[in-house]
Amino acid sequence: MFVFVCEACGAELTTPLSQVTLPDHAHQKYGSGVQLPGLMESGTFAVAPEPSGPPWRRWKEIPPGEAAGRGIHAPVPTLSYGAPGAVVIAPGDARGTILIPEDNASGCCGTVGADGPNVVCAECSLPVASRIDDCSIWQALWLAPGAVRRLHVRGTDITPRSWADLLTEGKRTPPFAPITTWGSRSGSAHWQNYWWSWNPQWEAAGGRALAHLLAASDGQPVTVPDGLAKELFQRSLDALLPGGAPARRAALAGPGAPAPDADARILLVPSHPQTGELWAPAEHPAAHLVPLPLGVWLWLVSPERSLPVPASGGLPEGVLRDDFDAAPHPGVLFRADPDALRHTLARLPAVRRPWLRAIFDDIPQYERAGYF
Repeated sequence: MFVFVCEACGAELTTPLSQVTLPDHAHQKYGSGVQLPGLMESGTFAVAPEPSGPPWRRWKEIPPGEAAGRGIHAPVPTLSYGAPGAVVIAPGDARGTILIPEDNASGCCGTVGADGPNVVCAECSLPVASRIDDCSIWQALWLAPGAVRRLHVRGTDITPRSWADLLTEGKRTPPFAPITTWGSRSGSAHWQNYWWSWNPQWEAAGGRALAHLLAASDGQPVTVPDGLAKELFQRSLDALLPGGAPARRAALAGPGAPAPDADARILLVPSHPQTGELWAPAEHPAAHLVPLPLGVWLWLVSPERSLPVPASGGLPEGVLRDDFDAAPHPGVLFRADPDALRHTLARLPAVRRPWLRAIFDDIPQYERAGYF
């Protein structure tokens, strides 16, 4: 585990934290006026490898070849020329800091962190972080690169957990979630308005995975497994890829799952939540690997079905209710997050192929048609 301290005075700014990978939905914008929860689980931190924050430059202002040198192979609206390595934590894990809200541009419901740090060290007043709490974005505290440094907590282990341990924990990410608005038009309490929807985390993960599926297709049709995976991807794959040619078959594969058939040339596999390493099967060394967050992958291979939940309100410990309704299906077609799709495709070298670049350029058209 690590703690982060102020670069100027050495004051501790966080509780002890364990490192995890940056979530697929870290920069997601979801809906309008939606109240999203915290991005990071308490006790964890993640590092954003790319530059972030101001200054920004528009695509037409970037010299030829410079973007490709940064691993970006298709046009993006803007690129950050800030420092890389921003660290994101749960706001509740901060210590010894002071929020200065007037030092930051505000969105419609809160701060957006567009103008640099709005949180300072309580000891020396050095700007050290940006608190993000506007509507339709994930709540987070981003520690500024160069303003903090991390120290290993003596006696704590930083060895990544094994796949076996992660499977034993079995922490799944549900595909459906209640979405809450900040408030009704009448000004009533913000918890009054909610509806069940596809989990925004699944939409972001679906956008990233769809980009990898397209790159692995080589411009041929792709089929995915029946069930929830087909609901996520098949409609978009059929719309984006040509028909007629023999289809490439995608399958789910990973630790503890049955070995995929030999004809599966594309494998949907979990990424390690601490290292980001993709699970790779020895028996399919030539397969294209499509990353999924472990919690999403676990639900796809072993979904929970209408499980009862512990009762509240006075019943004995361990008693389970049998009248619990499972999260309802939202009743709408799944739409992968178009920004996650665009962000991922732009960073895959395969997007330089004409057929995939054409898909990339037409994402707004497919979005208007309801595929994303």
